[in-house]
This record gives sequence, C-alpha cells and structure tokens, in this order.
Amino acid sequence: MIRTLILLSPVYVSLFWIIAFQTNKKNYSEPTRVLSVFMLIALVSFAGNFVFFAPFPNIFPYWEPLLAYFGSLAFPVYYIYFRLLTVDDKFTISKHAKYLIVPLLIATVYTVGIFLTPFEQYKAWLYNENLFPESGNIQFLDFMRKILKLTFVVLLILTYILNRGLLTKYADKAENYYSDIQDGKYNNAKVLNQFLLIISVSCFVAHIVGRKLLLPSDTIISIIWLIFAVSLYGIGYMGFIQKPVNPTFEPENDVKEPLAIRNELNISQMLLLNKLLDEFENNKIFLNSELNITDVVQIVGSNRTYISTVINQKYNQNFCAFVNSYRLSELERVFLENPTLSNEILAEKCGFGSVNSMKRVIAINSGHSITGWKKSVFKSDFIET
Repeated sequence: MIRTLILLSPVYVSLFWIIAFQTNKKNYSEPTRVLSVFMLIALVSFAGNFVFFAPFPNIFPYWEPLLAYFGSLAFPVYYIYFRLLTVDDKFTISKHAKYLIVPLLIATVYTVGIFLTPFEQYKAWLYNENLFPESGNIQFLDFMRKILKLTFVVLLILTYILNRGLLTKYADKAENYYSDIQDGKYNNAKVLNQFLLIISVSCFVAHIVGRKLLLPSDTIISIIWLIFAVSLYGIGYMGFIQKPVNPTFEPENDVKEPLAIRNELNISQMLLLNKLLDEFENNKIFLNSELNITDVVQIVGSNRTYISTVINQKYNQNFCAFVNSYRLSELERVFLENPTLSNEILAEKCGFGSVNSMKRVIAINSGHSITGWKKSVFKSDFIET
C-alpha cells in the first residue's frame, strides 16, 4: 500500500498542477500553458513507471512506447517553457519544433523496433534484459534503449545549461522593464531551474540503478520517487507564481538603440528626464508596486528605449534600480516619521511588492539587513540633527 502511494505521488502532484493551471484563468499565459504540457508529460511518464513497478506486466508493454515519447520530450518542453519566460512571446511550431525533432525521431525508431519484435519476446525482455541475447530484434531494442538513455542525459544537461544562459542574458533586460524584479521574477525562475536539476539528478540515479534493481527495492524507490514528487510540486508552485522574466523587449520600429552611452543628454532627452522626475518626485508613481516601464511610457508619452536610455546615461542605472532608489528614499522618510510601523506596512506604503522585495532592495543598496538598515538610518538622522 505504501509503495503504491509513493509510486503514485508524482502522478497526483502533476495532475494537481494541470488542474490548477487550467482553472486559473486570471494568470493563465503562454508559459503556463507549456508548463501544463510538461506536467502532462510528467503525469504520463510517472503513471507508466507506476505500471512497471506496481507491477502490471500485462499492461506495461503497451505503455512503454508512451514512456519513450513522453520521456524524450520532457526536457525539450521545459526548455521551451524557459524560452517563453525569457525570449519568445508565444509557442509556434515553426520556431520550436526544432527542439523536439531529435527526441521524437529517436523515440519513433525505438517504437518501430517494438512493433517489429515478437510480442512475447518483447514483453519478457522488458522485465529481464538478459533474455534472448541472440535475437536481432532484442539486440536492436537494447541498443535503442541505450540511445534513449544517452539522449535523456544529454538533453537534461543541455536544458539546465541553456536555461541558465537564458536567465543570465535576459535578467538585465527584465530590470529595464519591471520595477519589482527583486520580488521574485528572476529569483523564482532560478529556483525553477534548480528544481529541474534535482529531478535530473534523481532521474540519472534511477537510470544508473536500472529497472531491474529498482523493481524489488522499496527503499530506493521511496527516496527517489518522493524527491520526484517534491520537485514537481516545487516546479508547479514556482511556475504558478512566475511571471515572464522578459516580456517583449524589441524597440519600436522607428527607434534605434544607441550605439554607445554618452555622458551628456541632448535637449529632447533632458525634456524627457524632466517629465520623468516630475512624475517620480511630485506624483510618486513609484508607489505602484506593479509599475513597469510600459506604464511610464503611457504616462510621459515616450517609449521604452528612450526612457531606459535616459535613465542609464544620466544615473548609470537600469529601470528597476532607478524606481527602487525612489522607494528606498520614501522608505527612509516614512520610517523616520513613524519608526513603529511594521515591515508589512512600510513595504505597502513605499511601493514594494512585499517585505521580501523591500529587504532585497535594502541589502542590494546598503549591504545591511532591514534591522541593520534601520539602525544606520537612526544614526545618520541623529548625526544630522
């Protein structure tokens, strides 16, 4: 009974998140749609593993081709998910099919080999790979299974590395769009990739141990399958709250990115800067915790490229840092006026999306914890007065 529950735990977790993504229409987006597909792949894969390890030897032979396809697609689909978080605006066959072709082709060759093998030989071989060593069909299946395992390992390594590269490349651009990037947009995406690493290592260990040794071992299965379940839950939760790290950043067609940063602003840039300063200093638009550069574009009547360029040239900051510098100044003012306010109220009053976001901004700008920052603000105010 316990073995059955543990084997089914990743199935339950995957199903839970599929339902959660599909019913959460408010935050349903292109990335979450693809993450739902990843969870469906996980559901089918772990359901197939349950059929094998339960075991149900009369059912599993029909499930093995599904495992070949779905197992091969898991990591490419996860990479596509990260592309939609960072660089691509939507999934298209023309753009993303190239990441799926190779694993699909290998799974298809393996499946063809299954259909060409006498069923009773194939069925017995699934639970004992040492049977029928002279059979050409079994030799082919054995070879293709090794290719599948190798492909699995290569894909998991490539996916993790490429996902890190996407986050590194586009995190800076995200900070030129969101004013609250510290509030989990980038950090959650990094955690998503770490969960992939945990699942990958667990899968790799399971592959090394092999089905034959896993089959009778409740202990090894319990440890690895619980890691799978927890990691899948972490991926689902982080994906549920994760916004795109990099929405569309292409500059407007009539605007060219500056070739180099100049030290001085021209007249039109100075006019734009004055508008920005007026909105930030007098209208305090930074108090909107969800403020992004598109909001500012609509307020001042310019475009993303000009605004981010002016901020960068004048203050050597990205949009996120620029907005949070105002929030930090407001935080100091509000705190000194009423030091008894809770951190939650301080964060809300000063435009931070959360207390954690406020803490991260304080740490980045001062190197202090929030407690240390409060002490330093008190000390500085005492010296000035």
